[in-house]
Amino acid sequence: MDDVKLDLARTALVMIDLQHGIVPRPWAPYTGEQVVGNCVLLSQEMRNRGAMVVYVHVLLNELLVRQVDVPASAPGVAPPPPQASQLVPEAGVEATDVVVVKRSWGAFYGTELDQLLRRRGIKTILMAGIATNMGVESTARAAFDHGYDLVFAEDAMTSFSAEAHRFACENMFRRMGRVRTTTHLLQALRAGTGEA
Repeated sequence: MDDVKLDLARTALVMIDLQHGIVPRPWAPYTGEQVVGNCVLLSQEMRNRGAMVVYVHVLLNELLVRQVDVPASAPGVAPPPPQASQLVPEAGVEATDVVVVKRSWGAFYGTELDQLLRRRGIKTILMAGIATNMGVESTARAAFDHGYDLVFAEDAMTSFSAEAHRFACENMFRRMGRVRTTTHLLQALRAGTGEA
């Protein structure tokens, strides 16, 4: 496995949907709390080294409702409360971080994310968040199409099932970028090598 050199001045950590209406759900292979914990470790390390930290959250009540075979919620279910769209306090958002609001699965469409990244000269995105094969993958595909290099923190993501998570990490993300564990990334950052 080749190392990845991270130029932290040109790298951003982008974390997807660490919010009240998503984190507590039943996820696999990692719980929402485990993902948030690993995201916090990564964000602290990136922040300490002057790298860009981005939190993305979705406005659940503003998602476009489409005709699909498997709807996001059952008919007649009350809409989520406004707090469901807010980031969980455990995620550790700080004043210097960027917060992006989205209204679809991916974080690029209809948001200012691409412009914010380009203004900072970002070339590499370190991806994390929930769910692996929905918000994270949707954002990663758009980032790939926009020409960004990608690194995925495998255990700072989770999905509806361990199989869905594993499929995305092994079959999709390795074709779009590099997949590493949080520990691997942190060790590289702490060693000051910028290699993951």
